[in-house]
Amino acid sequence: MNLALLFEEDFVAPDRVRLRGRRLDHLKTVLKAGTGHRIPAGRVNGLMGHGEVLSMTETEAELLVTLDQQPPAPLPLTLILAMPRPKMFRRVLQTCASLGVKDLWLINSYKVEKSFWQTPWLTEDHLRENLALGLEQAKDTLMPQVHIRKLFKPFVEDELPTLLGGKRALVAHPGMAAPCPTHLNEPAALCIGPEGGFTDYEVGKLEEAGCQSVHLGPRILRVETAVPVLISRLFDACL
Repeated sequence: MNLALLFEEDFVAPDRVRLRGRRLDHLKTVLKAGTGHRIPAGRVNGLMGHGEVLSMTETEAELLVTLDQQPPAPLPLTLILAMPRPKMFRRVLQTCASLGVKDLWLINSYKVEKSFWQTPWLTEDHLRENLALGLEQAKDTLMPQVHIRKLFKPFVEDELPTLLGGKRALVAHPGMAAPCPTHLNEPAALCIGPEGGFTDYEVGKLEEAGCQSVHLGPRILRVETAVPVLISRLFDACL
């Protein structure tokens, strides 16, 4: 926890918060914080700064917060991601939040198993928890927006063309002719398939919607690896 991310329910006054649970445990066991100790802090979708520990008990810590700094600039990226396997989904969410992705679309694909959509990690509370972990890691406060679309064709035909408007639109897929571009200084949309990639039909539909197919070379990467590699390749802000 490089930054204590503060939610509305944490505030007991405009400049005071109470932390419990995981964040309290981190203060005690990792930071070894006590009265008078200062830690980096930031309000969700707001400013960053620091919090000074006023008191600490077994169940809560009260902090006086001073928030006067802007969070890092978000990436100008819309990430469209085939629903990953649940065992890696948490890591992907945290990675996306850490890298500055603010617009994330989870979509279906032929190779996405139906059971993936049943994972409890898709509930609002778990999404918030894992996105918060990513923001805390990167010292950021702007919460990503997650959109869920369980039907591939209606999404690609009805929503995606509008979503791609004004953006450099890409679909990453092995075996394509063009390499993934680098050093972008414009808004972009990036589509990443499931383990095994999109089907040829799906790649064709994404291209019809306005995406250019690109590759990362001859190696086949897992989704949890491909996501940070592609994003850091596209935007220098990640390096």
